[in-house]
Amino acid sequence: MSKVVGIIAEYNPFHNGHSYHIQNTKAQTGADFVVAVMTGNFTQRGNTSVINKWEKTKMALNGDADLVIELPTIYSVSSAENFANGAVKILNELGIVDTISFGMEADDVSTLNNIANVLVNEPPEYKAILEHELGKGNSFPKARENALMMYLNDIKRYANVVKGSNNILAIEYLKALKKQKSSIVPFGVKREKVYYNSTKIIDEYASATGIRNLLLHNQLEEVRKVMPSKSYSILLNNLRQGTYVLDIIAYNDEIIYKLRSMTVKQIANLPDVSEGLEYLIKEVSNKTNNLIELINGIKSKRYTQTRIQRILLYALLGITKKDMEMSKKITPYIRVLGCSEKGKILLSQINSKAKVITSLKKYEVSNKNKRFCIGKQKTLNRMLEIDKMATDIYTIGYKKDSKAGLDYTKGLILQ
Repeated sequence: MSKVVGIIAEYNPFHNGHSYHIQNTKAQTGADFVVAVMTGNFTQRGNTSVINKWEKTKMALNGDADLVIELPTIYSVSSAENFANGAVKILNELGIVDTISFGMEADDVSTLNNIANVLVNEPPEYKAILEHELGKGNSFPKARENALMMYLNDIKRYANVVKGSNNILAIEYLKALKKQKSSIVPFGVKREKVYYNSTKIIDEYASATGIRNLLLHNQLEEVRKVMPSKSYSILLNNLRQGTYVLDIIAYNDEIIYKLRSMTVKQIANLPDVSEGLEYLIKEVSNKTNNLIELINGIKSKRYTQTRIQRILLYALLGITKKDMEMSKKITPYIRVLGCSEKGKILLSQINSKAKVITSLKKYEVSNKNKRFCIGKQKTLNRMLEIDKMATDIYTIGYKKDSKAGLDYTKGLILQ
């Protein structure tokens, strides 16, 4: 029987570190197939994908992924917890995935698993410490880190573990597996040489953050060194065509306009807005037409820049707290963006009860009588509307060839 490994990724863009992760995973797990659940045009840290989801799919397939599935936008731009929950739901729903592989800064999965157990079970002592730390005005991530250190009481083993960006997501994947009672086995690949937020280049490796920084400074020769040649060619082609978006700053005017046109009550209805933050957002947006000034005027010890940028994306994409809550209660559709020749085998093996989308047009035609029904189908329709809107807004940031409707005109990527 074939062994299938799932990887959750942004591939923004696909670089040598991603290639190392896939090859290392296949070698150590003996996987026959790799399924990538990949974010679309916007990312979990409240920013843009450098190139669109179809171009990223080409990179992933060239990098040895066999099946690429889009993580719906509402999960892609969520907090780490909902991001992970949505992706693990998809891997579970496929019914063919044995193992999930993720990068980590930690030395072993058991360290992360111990933390995940605390966060899932939330012992009373841990909860009390967390509340105390939040009461000091700490951001939630900082308060949680402090509470975990005090509760686990093993500084040598757990110090700085929840500071690592890969560790944070890995812990959320482990939590999701536990909450969903999944049979999928976790497998960790230690991140070497260059960490997530590093802007350094070491040998032929750089982080996606570092690569995007190089792109902002037009250092293409440095970028070429740290990406597989096929991935770099795809990226370079998009840069030359003007079909790229380097940063959320591309939507400066649209976001300012959106916030100024919203009422305080509407801003309060955006996910992640709480404790009166809506008043500050409204106040600052009325005083500046500069997105960097806006972010700097809102962020604080309690509200990180990443959280603020996600809120700005929610405003831009029209995502509400109701949308976010519905995403937590439903199993999403499986939207296939592309597959390898070998990956076509997997398409026929997917759980027959899963809602699989390989053509948006065909899916909507087959569900035209359900579009206004209540319940699950209505929720899935709303989730899909957000995906389509995200693509149409994303292309506004292009330098050239800015077209809407790509979700209908772009076909399945076959390689």
